[in-house]
Amino acid sequence: MLAIEARGLRKTYGGGWPRRGAGREALAGLDLVVPEGAAFGLIGLNGAGKTTFIKSLLGVVRPSAGVVRVLGKDPEDPAARAQIGYLPERLFLPHAFTPVQFLSSVARLKGLPRADDEVRRQIGRVGLSGEEARRIGGFSKGMRQRLGLAAALLGGPMLLVLDEPTDGVDPLGRAEIRRILAEERARGATLFLNSHLLAETERVCDRIGILSGGRLLREGPIEALCGSETRYRLTFAPPVDAAALLALGFRAGEGEGVFVVDAPDPSALNEYIDGARRAGARLVGLAHDVRDLEEVLAEALGQGGGQGGA
Repeated sequence: MLAIEARGLRKTYGGGWPRRGAGREALAGLDLVVPEGAAFGLIGLNGAGKTTFIKSLLGVVRPSAGVVRVLGKDPEDPAARAQIGYLPERLFLPHAFTPVQFLSSVARLKGLPRADDEVRRQIGRVGLSGEEARRIGGFSKGMRQRLGLAAALLGGPMLLVLDEPTDGVDPLGRAEIRRILAEERARGATLFLNSHLLAETERVCDRIGILSGGRLLREGPIEALCGSETRYRLTFAPPVDAAALLALGFRAGEGEGVFVVDAPDPSALNEYIDGARRAGARLVGLAHDVRDLEEVLAEALGQGGGQGGA
């Protein structure tokens, strides 16, 4: 079963009676499927349509056309909603509540019986042990973000929709959150992330979609989007005769002794390596060259345009 399925999904804001005009199209025939158990990251510029799509998944926004299914059901189906854990980008928490009070209220809304142990377990998982009796109003942004994640995790939902999950969290906290998300995947949950922190998205997700103008420009495994079958990164031990390597067709890479070369097949790659050795270079590292998501995003937007919805 698919965790998320969108077919020809469109959403237009405004433009109807009594207003005149075509309205603003936030989603323009979006097609996307996310398999169960995947970790999917949706990236794009502000206004690409990411927020509208998330609202469609949650049943908050009804599409103008097309179909969206969550865990095989309509997003407005209570059975589907019960299996979704959501962390919003703009997280508003009751300042007068303690973490236990807040999570207990969320558990009641989710219909979780006898949730005291589950509440305290999730508090511990997100690193807030010892803060149970403290009022949320005194929490830092990172602590509030951790608490919001705990709320999303309550009850073990099968789909986690996380909007900027590590925003405001320090580096060690981000590592802890990545560990928690890995645990959730291990038990079979699907992750759907929307984040501007592309490096974090690369670390968490195995599939990526690039959204622009309400359309999906690219989608697939992160290795396929960021990697290259014919480009290699080679590292040579110092000292390196850079001029000799450049003359052979190598290009300087990032870092000391790092060079990049395009080779259509293993034979061509070995010819480059043999030439480097004849020039006195000593190879100590070889790998496929991998671009980061920033490069992939910039390339996709350059080809597909960057205007969009909400």
